[in-house]
Amino acid sequence: QVQLVESGGGLVQAGASLRLSCAASPRTFSHYGMGWFRQAPGKEREFVATITWNGGSTYYADSVKDRFTISRDNAKNTVYLQMNSLKPEDTAVYYCAATANSRISSVPSAYAYWGQGTQVTVSS
Repeated sequence: QVQLVESGGGLVQAGASLRLSCAASPRTFSHYGMGWFRQAPGKEREFVATITWNGGSTYYADSVKDRFTISRDNAKNTVYLQMNSLKPEDTAVYYCAATANSRISSVPSAYAYWGQGTQVTVSS
């Protein structure tokens, strides 16, 4: 069982930056690939970014590429999402998720564990 708790969301103006954090337990966090997804009101949950268990590979949605960076610190059992140049269309609830699969996946069904989400609101 993996428990995930996101933090770092908030209300910012367009062009600002935010860093989301996702704290995981137990210590087997380093065995899991991690992903960030988001869901805007009235829309389906969509993939944002993912990172392999050792941080060796990352993959991003086209909509966030070159603006967002996913990283992880296995010593702290934490995965991060650095979000720069935020746009109003980035407004959503952001979720982190964990997968036992060794391969990168952008599909929500590949992730067995999910956090409760953190709200990000970007005003124009």
